[in-house]
Parts: sequence; C-alpha cells; structure tokens
Amino acid sequence: MSEQPPRRPATAPAGAGKPSGKQGGKPARPHRRPKKDPVRMLAFEVLRAVDERDAYANLVLPPLLKKARQDENFQARDAALATELVYGTLRRQGTYDAVIKACIDRPLREVDPPVLDVLALGAHQLLGTRIPTHAAVSASVELARVVLGDGRAKFVNAVLRKIAAHDLDGWLERVAPPYEDDAEEHLAVYHSHPRWVVSALWDALGGGRAGIEDLLEADNERPEVTLVARPGRSTPEELLEAVGEDSALPGRWSPYAVRMAEGGEPGALEAVREGRAGVQDEGSQLVAMALAAAPVEGRDARWLDGCAGPGGKAALLGALAARRGAFLLASEKQPHRARLVERALAGNPGPYQVIVADGTRPPWLPGSFDRVLVDVPCSGLGALRRRPEARWRRRPEDLESFAPLQRGLLRQALEAVRVGGVVGYATCSPHLAETRVVVEDVLKGRGAGAQAVSAELIDARPYMQGVPALGDGPDVQLWPHLHGTDAMYLALLRRTA
Repeated sequence: MSEQPPRRPATAPAGAGKPSGKQGGKPARPHRRPKKDPVRMLAFEVLRAVDERDAYANLVLPPLLKKARQDENFQARDAALATELVYGTLRRQGTYDAVIKACIDRPLREVDPPVLDVLALGAHQLLGTRIPTHAAVSASVELARVVLGDGRAKFVNAVLRKIAAHDLDGWLERVAPPYEDDAEEHLAVYHSHPRWVVSALWDALGGGRAGIEDLLEADNERPEVTLVARPGRSTPEELLEAVGEDSALPGRWSPYAVRMAEGGEPGALEAVREGRAGVQDEGSQLVAMALAAAPVEGRDARWLDGCAGPGGKAALLGALAARRGAFLLASEKQPHRARLVERALAGNPGPYQVIVADGTRPPWLPGSFDRVLVDVPCSGLGALRRRPEARWRRRPEDLESFAPLQRGLLRQALEAVRVGGVVGYATCSPHLAETRVVVEDVLKGRGAGAQAVSAELIDARPYMQGVPALGDGPDVQLWPHLHGTDAMYLALLRRTA
C-alpha cells in the first residue's frame, strides 16, 4: 500500500444535530452518531501504523492491548479478536486485495489506504473467521463511519456486500489463475504471498507442488510462543509448571524449549521477568546449540556473538559458555539494540561483555576467538509467520542492499576466529542469495577486492541431533512446515589457515 494521503475532514450530513423536520416533503432521518467498537478501532489503528510508519504489528499491538485492558469492559476475548483481526488481515492481505479488486471499478492504487484497511478488515471477518455475515458487514460499516465518514462508509458497505456473495474458496476460484496456467501466480494469490517470494521459497525448497504449498500454508498459521530456559538459570520443568500442564508442551527439538500451546502472556512468568528465561523460536535455539556443540581444535575459552541484537542467541550462548568457563563478547552495532543485549545477558552466570561495534570494522584483533556466531541482517523471509507484513514490505532489490553487509560480516567473522576455531553463519531467511550463495562467495573470494578465505564447511547436521529432514548438508535449512520453527539457515565453517 502507498502512503496515506492527507486526511480529508468528514463532511457532516445536512441537518446533523438539528431537530427532525420535513425535507422535500419527507421526514428527515435523524442523524445517528457512529458507535465506536474498541476491538475494530484497535485493529484499524495497528494496520494504519503498519502502513504509515512501516511499523511491525508485533511491536505496535501489545502496548495498545495493554492500554485497552485498562477498561474493565475490554475482556480477554476482545484482545483475542483484535489479535486475530490484525494478524489474519496482514497474512491474507494479498488474497483480500485480489478479492477487493474484483469488487470495485477502479485500480486498488486509486483507493485511499485507510479505506483499503477497513475493507481488508471486513474481508477477513467475512472470509477468514466465523463471524456471521450480517455482523461482519455492519461492524465494518460502522467502523468506516467512525474513521472515514458517512460517504465512504457507503462505498465500504457496497463492496463488502459483494464480497459476502461467496466464501473464500469461491473467491479463490474466481481470482486465482489455474495452477496449470501460471503456477507461481496461482500460489501467490491462493496463499497470499508476493509472487517473487513464492518463486524464491520454491527455489530454496526444491521439489514439487506439495512442499511449497505446505510451506506457504505454514507461513499463514499463527506460530506458537516458544520459551527458552537459559541453562544454569532456569529449567524447562520450571517453565512447564509455571505455564501449566494444560497449556504447555516441551520443545520438539531443543532440550531448553517449552511451547506455550494455548498462547498466554510470557511476561507474566517470573522466570521471564527475571531474565532467567526468554521468548525464543526453537530454530534460533538450535543454531546457538549447534555452534556450541561443534568441535574446535585446542582451547575453547573465548566466544563472540558478532551481531548480538536483540540478545536472544547471545543469552543462550552466554549460558552455554558459562558451563565451560568460557568468556562471551557480544557485539552490536546499534546502541539501542546493544542495550537489549545487556538486558538479556544480565545475570549470566559466566563472564561476558557487551560492546557497541561494527562487525565489518571490528575493534578486536584477528584470531582472537575460538567460536564466532554471526546472525546477519537479512530480508526476514524466514519469519513470515511472526511478521506477516514483511512479505508485503520487502522487494527483490532489498537483497542487493543486504549482500555486501552479509559477505563483509562473514569475512570478518572468519578473520576473528583462530585457526581450528569455528564460525556459525546464520540468517532468518531461506533465500539462496542470503544463504548458500553468500557462503560460497566468501569461501571462493568472489566479489570486488575479495580474497579466498582458508576455511572449510563442517557438516552441521550432527549438531542438531534428533531433528529430521535436514537435507544433504553440510549446511542446514530449517522450515516452518517441516520443523515447526522459523526458516533459520546455518552454515558451520572451520578456519584452516
């Protein structure tokens, strides 16, 4: 969606606020002030922040819900509905845009973004929830009256009544091209992903239709909240007991993971508030554990997290390092993210230090560390379950801007590790241009002014014990539909000279 144009003041209807009388020989309808629905108002506010400020829903929604809960009439079910409306609308935005486009007589770009947000919220209620049709339409029109004015509310009403004529499957048959004619566009519309993302994921995944459809469907599912019990500070048993047997499950792969299967508020747990545990996807836990498990030659005393913000992997690495008496240096370029790292590591049982530094121009000497992790900035295409808006925000050209940084960070990580030490290159993206291509380019010295690095790939699969479907190696790509994790990538490299 484009940026919102300057908001035009709603024009009050003739006779608003005046006693009812005769107009043109007919009784005038008394003006009714639109009723504010706090749930849908909240959802609309989040969507506007996502569109106008490039905000992320997972950062905007929680404080708004916290404020809303101050009203005793705002119940837990209201918070659940608001959350569903926000994330469901964002995940299915591509599909809903195609449906809305089929119901109007102008290009979508000519519809004001706030109007599109109201229409998308209405479309999700009609096509993606069990809210009755009449309630979905009337609530959406009422929202339109509040935030858009009576004139555009009539447009919203007309469009939503057209949408209500078919269910989601019926609309998909009308707006998605047949798979046989255009497989990528069919999948893009059917599963609500940009076409270029479908193409990139399919290339990375390989295989036929079933695999890519399973992956795209998994991207549209609400992910579980996963906790990590930081070793030496908390235990999974403590978290399972605190969450409750009926609401928690052990992790699938990580011995430190606990899944909050019924949702819930992690911040309400004592261990999380005290920093002894945290919220961390199981894929991120596996990456840190694999780096810690890979054998190094000789000493094992100094570890580096070269891209440490916001601190989840650093906290787990710090706890694992502490068990061996090793020191962890956590480096982060952005000061505000470095403060988050400080908070995550506070109370770590072993020695550590957090610094603000650029990993491409590091202050440490070459060969200073035995283990190095670089979880590099990337497109985030591996976390679309958690940040569904990212799929609409990213563009193919964004990968070109990340490429020099990713290569620079990996080169410097290999410089930072001593001979016989290990580097973990990780990214929350399965895009080949951000994973294998980066590693191959650095190892072979591709790129202007680059030189080949004396390092070898280690098979990472043995260090994710018990995790199935890890491919042919030596690197590892995790997948939402196969592992229930974000699509984390890991390559382990040992410095040879």
